[in-house]
Amino acid sequence: MALYFTSINSGSNGNCYYIGNDQEAVLVDIGLTCKEVETRMNRLGLPLSRIKAIFISHEHSDHIKGLAVFAKKYKLPVYISPATLKKSRLLLDADNTFSLGHQQHIQIGSLKIAAFSKFHDAADPYSFTVECNEVRVGVFTDIGSVCDRLITHFKNCHAAFLEANYDVQMLENGKYPYFLKRRITSGHGHLSNAQALELFINHKAPYMSHLLLSHLSKDNNDATLVESLFKNVAGETFIKVASRYEETELYYVSDSRNTPETYSFDPSLYQPEQLNLF
Repeated sequence: MALYFTSINSGSNGNCYYIGNDQEAVLVDIGLTCKEVETRMNRLGLPLSRIKAIFISHEHSDHIKGLAVFAKKYKLPVYISPATLKKSRLLLDADNTFSLGHQQHIQIGSLKIAAFSKFHDAADPYSFTVECNEVRVGVFTDIGSVCDRLITHFKNCHAAFLEANYDVQMLENGKYPYFLKRRITSGHGHLSNAQALELFINHKAPYMSHLLLSHLSKDNNDATLVESLFKNVAGETFIKVASRYEETELYYVSDSRNTPETYSFDPSLYQPEQLNLF
């Protein structure tokens, strides 16, 4: 069974990531409006009924903007840490809100979601991996520094959303005020291109098929630059920058136990029944 994934949006203007198989899926963060998430999923041909749960990384508005409306409309369980929920000040259905903690594992149908803590300037922030039939996709964004936990999870992923937020020189020479530059580079802010690249070079699995570079800064990075940096060392790994303006294509990785090959595709070029997507 394949594991499908797409970035609904990635950037300081809103973050939302879709990961699932052909029966169920989860969303990591909903930083766009409910209507916009619906629109983009419809464009991808992804039925909203397939979403079975929402996982929230932290309380910053670009990760929770559409959460309350979306969760209420579709009666979806929300997994969020108590500290994040308190800081967010969101009013969620208490009967359908579940606590999230470090090194917690949650089963959603045949999907296994692992949560682990990360360095970021939020109340209680988390990264996630989603697994099905031993295929794993990671969501590693809004991270101030690389730690052993991140390395352990990253090196076991077949595909990942990895933050490459800023180019060091662009940030230093840019228009941001000093305090904001220091916040970004503090170790609890965001990963630079260089930090993300080092993680990729030193710890990517030989079977990693897709890397979606995520949460790029609008002012302190350049998509062409960072994509080139990674493609130069990517080997067989497919590299794509996740846009801050639109959804990416829908990608998938096949069950590693039965079909070791991996694929990516443009939804406009396939018949759904051929890929057993619906």
